Amino acid sequence: MPSWNGSCGFEPILRDDYDSSVLYQFRTYDIHMQAGMGTHLDAPAHCFSGGRSIADLNLNECIAPCVVINVSPQSHERYSLRPQDIEAFEAQHGTIPSGCFVIVYTGWEQHWNSPEQYRNHHVFPSISKEAASLLLDRQIVGLGIDTLSPDRPEDGFPVHHLILGADKYIIENIANASKLPPVGAYTLALPIKIQGGTEAPLRLVGVFEKVIHLTS
Repeated sequence: MPSWNGSCGFEPILRDDYDSSVLYQFRTYDIHMQAGMGTHLDAPAHCFSGGRSIADLNLNECIAPCVVINVSPQSHERYSLRPQDIEAFEAQHGTIPSGCFVIVYTGWEQHWNSPEQYRNHHVFPSISKEAASLLLDRQIVGLGIDTLSPDRPEDGFPVHHLILGADKYIIENIANASKLPPVGAYTLALPIKIQGGTEAPLRLVGVFEKVIHLTS
């Protein structure tokens, strides 16, 4: 699957195999992987010495109301979320409430099964420094995106420094954000709770009410 450096990034290593000579048979594996693989969470310690690690995150901030800002219609490989996109979203759905987890949906997830195209030499839709600053003004708990990063390396890493420097978290490589409503959902960020960890793979679960219309 796509990784930051283009390597596989994940390797299951067989440790014990079924052994017919013993009464109880087990197959067990060790897993060697980069912490920042697949859908994963960056904690403040990822960029800041003394910042909170994965294990320091509070459950109450990992379960949060969620808003999804969909810029996929206008997005392209060098598109960056702008403050105008946030203002247009708020004009339609209301001001983003404090305590929200914000997902920026760019549509880039469509390339996930083509790792080279998804990585694209680190050229992919991102988030501008100005947009990240505006979202911090809204007092969000975290920021997510359906690309390898909210920053393109060519731009430096201003979003990482702003968001993580404000003691918030970032979630990258989010899947299926288009299935969530713009407002009204909740997200459950469930990382592997690694003591001292700066990144961790996680399950990001979206929860929202689905209205079912019954007919006689």
